[in-house]
Amino acid sequence: MSDVYIARLRASGKQENVQSKVRSLFRRAGFAEFINPRDFVALKVHFGEPGNTGFIPPYNLKPVVEEALAAGGKPFLTDANTIYLGGRSDAVDHLNVAYAHGFLPAVVGAPVIIADGLRGSDFQKVPVGLKHFNEVNISGAAVSSEVIIGLTHFKGHMLGGFGGTLKNMGMGFAARSGKQLQHSDLKPCVDQDTCVACFECMKACPVTAISERDGKAFISEDSCIGCGECTATCRFGAIEVQWKTDNVVFLEKMMEYAYGVLGNKLDKCGFFNFIVNVTPDCDCLGWSDAALVHDIGIVASKDPVAIDQASADLVNEAAGLPDTRLSATDVEDKFADVHNVPWRRQLEYAEELGLGTREYRLVDL
Repeated sequence: MSDVYIARLRASGKQENVQSKVRSLFRRAGFAEFINPRDFVALKVHFGEPGNTGFIPPYNLKPVVEEALAAGGKPFLTDANTIYLGGRSDAVDHLNVAYAHGFLPAVVGAPVIIADGLRGSDFQKVPVGLKHFNEVNISGAAVSSEVIIGLTHFKGHMLGGFGGTLKNMGMGFAARSGKQLQHSDLKPCVDQDTCVACFECMKACPVTAISERDGKAFISEDSCIGCGECTATCRFGAIEVQWKTDNVVFLEKMMEYAYGVLGNKLDKCGFFNFIVNVTPDCDCLGWSDAALVHDIGIVASKDPVAIDQASADLVNEAAGLPDTRLSATDVEDKFADVHNVPWRRQLEYAEELGLGTREYRLVDL
């Protein structure tokens, strides 16, 4: 049974503001214990898509930076580029969004580093030898850092049911090609009308499955291994993201990526879930729908499975709010009600992989 510490949001004075609660959680959960002098400390956040307001406010992350610095670490804020052509598909756009949303050194006390580099090609293939993947494409900053601290806005998710710490690790730290591999079992094809004939995809293909045909890129389905490198490389949307997948397979793939991120450094990781503004969808959308429940609090744990299980339970135990996407305010399983996906499978499979336990003890600060 793992300890999950919770700071609820009631406050009666300055000593109980959100920043103080975050600092107290960091200390109570013992995160300083695994930070050694000069350790690189990757603070995995989500900078929010332009138009979205669900992401964690940057000023609430400063206490984590300060505590990591006090322990002798070298913290930085980070996230990997997106597979879709939104506001964060390359490092230039991604940094501009992060800065526009206030993730600046003057605010948080640490720099921002995009985890998989300029075009999403800065990654390492990490061997896992699991059911769906023998190896996974993990962002370079995640692999190279000695310490990872997840800072996650806990909310709903269209394919996962909810998006918590495990998704923040598995999907969030996957390189762009890794995100494609998780989302689909389909092989890509080139939209000939959109292709600009730059042939960057041809250079990126590891098996030379892409050639020039009639002045445009063409993918041979027989030679293609479905690695997703071409989709990740194309900056013009000519090789569309393939989203179709079996939902259980998607959840298991995402957990195998989380294993690739955390498997060899679980003793050097800590996690926060901010169970506030629990929107039905993830922060990758360019808007934020009404929250499903009232703001519950912030939880912290060294166990990524336990913290997500506790967070899901806290949301489902809370009363639903009226005028939201919920079918009724008294619905028991809010994530299944909103998205109708078997969300528990991500927790079950993560536990099977040895990432943690679903059994937890909730400890109030």
